[in-house]
Amino acid sequence: MVVGGGIGGLAAAVALCRRGWQVEVCERAAEFTEIGAGLTLWPNALRALETLELAGRVREIGAVENAGGVRGRSGRWLSRVDNAEIERRFGFPVLMVHRADLVRVLADALPREALRPSTTVTGVRDDGDAVVVEHDAGDLRADLVIGADGLHSTVRRLRWPTARAPRYAGFTAWRMIAAPLPEPIADGAVTWGRGELFGFTSMTGGRTYCFASASVPPDGAAPDGEAAELRRRFAQWPDPIPRLLAAVPVDGVLRHDVYDLPPLPGYVTGRIALLGDAAHAMTPNLGQGACQALEDAVVLAACLDQTPDIGSALVRYDRRRRPRTQRVARRSARMGALSLAAWPPAATARNLVARLAPGAATVRTMAPILGWRP
Repeated sequence: MVVGGGIGGLAAAVALCRRGWQVEVCERAAEFTEIGAGLTLWPNALRALETLELAGRVREIGAVENAGGVRGRSGRWLSRVDNAEIERRFGFPVLMVHRADLVRVLADALPREALRPSTTVTGVRDDGDAVVVEHDAGDLRADLVIGADGLHSTVRRLRWPTARAPRYAGFTAWRMIAAPLPEPIADGAVTWGRGELFGFTSMTGGRTYCFASASVPPDGAAPDGEAAELRRRFAQWPDPIPRLLAAVPVDGVLRHDVYDLPPLPGYVTGRIALLGDAAHAMTPNLGQGACQALEDAVVLAACLDQTPDIGSALVRYDRRRRPRTQRVARRSARMGALSLAAWPPAATARNLVARLAPGAATVRTMAPILGWRP
């Protein structure tokens, strides 16, 4: 039984189905989809999807940009990275997809009877050599339960009662998709300000995925709408940011406060395992949240292949995934603090270091993450 029908949960279900497991995925929403905008898939994620025999299909729905990088508030490039170099070094490019499209690909790879939408899990209890999952349509007895139900995981709350609650990362984020512009944008970029940033990257159909962040108190909301808030903050930033904001529908901006999860002492208890945000929710600054969930899914299935004993397999999964994902989460948090530096001397020093570092060095520093193999 997989609790949660997002990217990580569906990927785990696909991996296990292809190894002969009977799998059911409980999703509280009425359909299997994803609310959101764009999603960056780095080479490590595409390698995981290749293991699921889905990398080719995902590349069909994604967009590959020529290059990306970081700019200062003036628009001056601080660093640039060639996507062709990433593909040469790691075997896959950086790919931009719509979240809902990726969920659809994963769900379509499963038998229809495996998907249980509109099913809310309310309890998880041990029953001898199995686990009973209680939900609003009855109970199900399973050999293995995977908690892939996100930042506010019900499975984690029920079975990890002493785990610390998610914590506010200190900034809010906006996500949106801009309609095609008359003049296409060649390269993506993240522009750093002081306590703010704005990024954009190409999607299919000439659209552009845009995201922004600002260091503000939690639980905020713009009185006249989030599109107006973004224009107030970023309309005077360097081109093409004003043009992109003008191409975003007034009701097309998503805002959410960013939270991460304090490190758990383990991702496994008995025959229950956590993966994805339920285990290691992280800030979006490295673009690795969904990528790490995909890694989790294929490693969990591989560990279950390597031994017939589920308990031993889950211990192996925990030993392989927890150190790596928690390192990535820490690194992402550090990048968030760096990119949103508000103190002028700190922001100036940050920009200077970024400008002096060669692009090849940037790629090398990402090698421990992007070079992962199943």
